[in-house]
Amino acid sequence: MMRGLRSEVGGQRSERPFESSVDARQRRTLGVPPEILRQVRLLELRTRGLVNSVFAGEYRSVFKGQGMEFAEVREYQPGDEVRSIDWNVSARTGRMYVKRYVEERELTVMVAVDCSGSEYFGTARRFKQELAAEVAALLTMSAVRNNDRIGVLLFSDRVEHVVPPRKGRRHALRVIRDVLVHEPEGRGTDIAGALEYLRGMLTSQHAIVFLLSDLMEEGLERALKLLSQRHDLVVASIEDPREAELPNVGLARFVDPETGATVELDTGDARVRAGFKEAANAQRLMRRKMLRRLAIDEIPLKTNVPYIDALLRFFRTRERRRGRARRR
Repeated sequence: MMRGLRSEVGGQRSERPFESSVDARQRRTLGVPPEILRQVRLLELRTRGLVNSVFAGEYRSVFKGQGMEFAEVREYQPGDEVRSIDWNVSARTGRMYVKRYVEERELTVMVAVDCSGSEYFGTARRFKQELAAEVAALLTMSAVRNNDRIGVLLFSDRVEHVVPPRKGRRHALRVIRDVLVHEPEGRGTDIAGALEYLRGMLTSQHAIVFLLSDLMEEGLERALKLLSQRHDLVVASIEDPREAELPNVGLARFVDPETGATVELDTGDARVRAGFKEAANAQRLMRRKMLRRLAIDEIPLKTNVPYIDALLRFFRTRERRRGRARRR
C-alpha cells in the first residue's frame, strides 16, 4: 500500500520525528505550551470566520432533522404519511393512530481524526495531519455555532484520546487544543478498531460522525457498514499529491512512516512512475466504489488544494439530495 512514503533523497525527510511514548507522556504532563495556545486561538479565529461567512447556514440546513425524538401518538388525519402509522396502537384501539416526532433540539457530532504515522507526511502546503486538524476545528466551530454537542476521537493503531461530546465554546477550544497538542503513541493504523470503539460509545444517541483519515487500511467495509447503519457517517479522505504521483528525481529510497519498511525506486524510469500512478488510481477508485456501495458520503481533501471548495460541494450536494427527497 502507498502509505505516505517519505523520501530520503539528499538526506531530507518530509515528516516529523516521533518521540518515544514516555517522552510524549512527560510533555503532556507539563501543560500546554504558550505557542500551542496561540495556535488554538488563531485556528479558532480563522475557522470561526469561515463558519460565520462561507458556511453560514450550510451546516444546519444539511444536518437539521437528523435527530428525531418520539413525542406522542395522535389520531390519523387525511394527508398523514402511511409510514407514520403506529400499527400496534391502532390494533389495540380499533382506530388509526400515527406517531409524531419532533426534531431534537441539538445534534451530537463526533470527529474521528487519524493521527497515525502516515498522517505526518506532506509535500505541498502542509502535512495531512495539519489539514485534518484545521478541518476538525472548522467542524467543531460549526457545531458550537448551532448549539450542538461536539466530541473528538484521536486514533492510530489504538484509540489515543477521546473527548466526549459536549456543548459550548470552552469545550470546543479544548477539542481544538487536544487535536493540535496530542502526540500519538502509536505509529500504525487501526481505523476499524476506532470505528468499533465509536459504535460502542454512541449506543444511546444518533450521531453525525466525521472520519478524517487517509484510509490507508484494508478490510474496512464491515466496520464502516456497521457504524453507518445507526449513525450518519461522513468520510473525509486526505491525500498528498506525491501519494498519487512520483516526482522524477532519479534513484530514491522511500520509508514507510508506520512500519519503517524501505524500498528503493528509480523514479527516473517512466514505467516506474506510470505503474505507481496506476496503482494509486486503482486504490482510490476501489475506495470510492466501496463508499458508494455503503451509501457513505466522501469529502476528498488534498494537502495542495484549499479544502473550502470540497466542503462546500459536500454541503450543497447533500442539500440538493434532501430537496429531492422532500419533493417525492
